[in-house]
Amino acid sequence: MAKPNSQRRSFGAFPTSQARVCAAIIAFKAAILPPQPVAQRDVLQLKFDDLGLIPAIIQDALSGRVLMLGWMNEEALRRTLQSGEVWFWSRSRQALWHKGETSGNVLRVREVRADCDADCLLVRAEPAGPTCHTGRESCFWQDVDGNVLRPPAAGFLDELADIVRARRVASPDESYTARLFAQGRFKIAQKVGEEGLEAALAGVAQDDDRLVEESADLLFHLLVLLEERGVTLRDVLARLAERHARAMQSR
Repeated sequence: MAKPNSQRRSFGAFPTSQARVCAAIIAFKAAILPPQPVAQRDVLQLKFDDLGLIPAIIQDALSGRVLMLGWMNEEALRRTLQSGEVWFWSRSRQALWHKGETSGNVLRVREVRADCDADCLLVRAEPAGPTCHTGRESCFWQDVDGNVLRPPAAGFLDELADIVRARRVASPDESYTARLFAQGRFKIAQKVGEEGLEAALAGVAQDDDRLVEESADLLFHLLVLLEERGVTLRDVLARLAERHARAMQSR
């Protein structure tokens, strides 16, 4: 004869009437017993400098690009967390500064992190427009010699999109990407379809290396098509983020 299971059973293991009695007992105990003490959670103590400031790196929450560096005091950080938009302490004006208050190019906060020493912040935000006062996407648009550069890439896919954009004005005799642009939108779309089919076939009938190769081809030609249509990689990432937000809200 099998030994009875000594583990606690869930309500679903009891008949309906017994389950109701158990639920009533638990509810009654919860009403009459004093609340149990909750363990206190350690609160991170941020390290502000001698001027009461802490550096805050601003990163585009969608693309991952580094946008700017600012300074916050305790009040600027408090307003940032409460308002959901980035505030700084202006060292030149010696005043609080709501980023984008005048231009409208606010930074909408998605996450604030502290580094391992708690003396620097990373603010992941969605910019409403150009972050730099020069009208550029990022404040980091030059090298140490003052030469103008493209915005810093968040990753190679972002960098590749910039390369594709630059190839649009290159000579078709010297660039495969330029030849695609010269052949027009329908040819580019055809290539995306072909590469998509080849990636799908590789996914079900070929090895991992072939799947990687075909996926790379598909991503590249998709970037060319997006550039041809004037759609940015950021636009695609934003749509994915919107879908994810809706899915989380529906749970």
